[in-house]
Amino acid sequence: MKISPDFSPKLFQSLKSYSKEKFINDLMAGIIVGIVALPLAIAFGIASGVSPEKGLITAIIGGFIVSFLGGSSVQIGGPTGAFIVIVYGIIQNFGVEGLVIATFLAGAMLVLMGLLRLGTVIKFIPYPIVVGFTSGIALTIFTTQMKDLFGMSIEKMPGDFISKWAVYAQNISSVSGWSLLIGILSIAIIVLTPKISKKIPGSLVAIIVMTMIVYLMRTYLGISGIETIGDKFEINATLPQPETIPINMETINRLLPSAFTIAMLGAIESLLSATVADGVTGDKHNSNTELIAQGAANIVAPIFGGIPVTGAIARTMTNINNGGRTPVAGIMHAVILLLILLFLGPLTRHIPMSCLAGVLIIVSYNMSEWRTFRSILKNPKSDVVVLLVTFFLTVIFDLTIAIEIGMLLAMVLFMKRIAETTRVSVSTDRIDLSGDSEIAHDDEVLVIPEGVEVYEIDGPFFFGIANKFDECMKQLGDKPKARIIRMRKVPFMDSTGLHNLESLCRLSAKENIQIILSGVNEKVRDVLLRNKMDEKIGAGNICSNIHEAIGKAETFLQEREKQPH
Repeated sequence: MKISPDFSPKLFQSLKSYSKEKFINDLMAGIIVGIVALPLAIAFGIASGVSPEKGLITAIIGGFIVSFLGGSSVQIGGPTGAFIVIVYGIIQNFGVEGLVIATFLAGAMLVLMGLLRLGTVIKFIPYPIVVGFTSGIALTIFTTQMKDLFGMSIEKMPGDFISKWAVYAQNISSVSGWSLLIGILSIAIIVLTPKISKKIPGSLVAIIVMTMIVYLMRTYLGISGIETIGDKFEINATLPQPETIPINMETINRLLPSAFTIAMLGAIESLLSATVADGVTGDKHNSNTELIAQGAANIVAPIFGGIPVTGAIARTMTNINNGGRTPVAGIMHAVILLLILLFLGPLTRHIPMSCLAGVLIIVSYNMSEWRTFRSILKNPKSDVVVLLVTFFLTVIFDLTIAIEIGMLLAMVLFMKRIAETTRVSVSTDRIDLSGDSEIAHDDEVLVIPEGVEVYEIDGPFFFGIANKFDECMKQLGDKPKARIIRMRKVPFMDSTGLHNLESLCRLSAKENIQIILSGVNEKVRDVLLRNKMDEKIGAGNICSNIHEAIGKAETFLQEREKQPH
């Protein structure tokens, strides 16, 4: 099933060779992943500032669409910790309606990215940027959970990082010892469970055990002060009705930066998750199809009140480790969550908030990548600067600014490194042709006629190299009679490089210096011809190799000698 040249969902490929054995493996993996996703979906929903069932609805709808349309066989979609900060911020600034619109717009952007085949481009975002904002998100999530972990009585929390800790310090006297104990025990259970069994998710064990203990404490021992989900939220254990999304140009303009942040973060996290999964399964995902699927999930989920959807690395790895190998496992995980919502949803009201805080503290620790963070600090200064700038922007300001500045830094660094790899050299007497593959030849040294300079550009001729080319020419004191520019190693030329060449031709013409191009490839030649450079230089002066260019220069010198002075 192919809707566009690069849209090919893995589900339809998998079903061609599907079997009963594969279904049993996918079913078991789907059940386990659904159980693992349950506490996370609830916790992510509440931490994002929406009701717990919204997190479940996101996992159900988003998880189904990502598996049904996705470009990865094992990707599990749903709400993730990375979005907590941005979602919470959007709700604070624009309300739940603003979140719905921003998520919908982000979905449209993701679909557009996939259709434009930008999936591979996303992968070129430097690793220090990814680690920087991931670690920043982790610290921010950790910070947001202190209120529930300590059971503090705080009516309204500030949005920024520093103010949160100031408020915590001011309200330290309102700490609930029972809530703190439940939170610490929850963390201990999550940490210790894998030592007993890696099949059972520690977060689920913690929630079941702590919910039962708190229920007994509240019911039979009369212990109050331990806040539960039911104390803060009204649980609606049904699938919501779809609602229209009020979009107009005013709301688009207001929410476009937030939508862009959701789209970029979703694209990065999803493709990172799919790439990690490929390394384990040996499969190869289609990044553009995956982006289209993620986009579709983020278009549909907000219609039902859901929050942003992306690929979840932890749940995807759980799927792989439990035998899931086709998208059917992801669909089964969504079905399991739907059944839990419909039949067990009301029971979630008894889950203690400090227990969920413990779950999210472990999530933030796993997200922090502190070992990777520490190792990057030993890298070159440019990587360290990018890492720290992205990290502190995420923590102190917000993720929207961090991603925008991070992307800008990524582009600047990319251009800087390309410029550093492009070299400009000049020869005035001879050219060493040994190992030269431009043209077959017998001699190893080519003598340059007197009055001729040969410049060689090794790498892309774009705006990052234009100044370097100018500086190289200014270093020579005497003016030549002809300049040969070897372009055999120039893969492409941008508009600034072209402008630089036009300026050189214009100035050279005023000084009666002939410009000759050598070794121009077809792509660069097309750019030159489209911009009528053949008329400015002379069609015969765009040469295919250095021997032809030297011949043109010699002819020019001879004709110039014949001219009366």
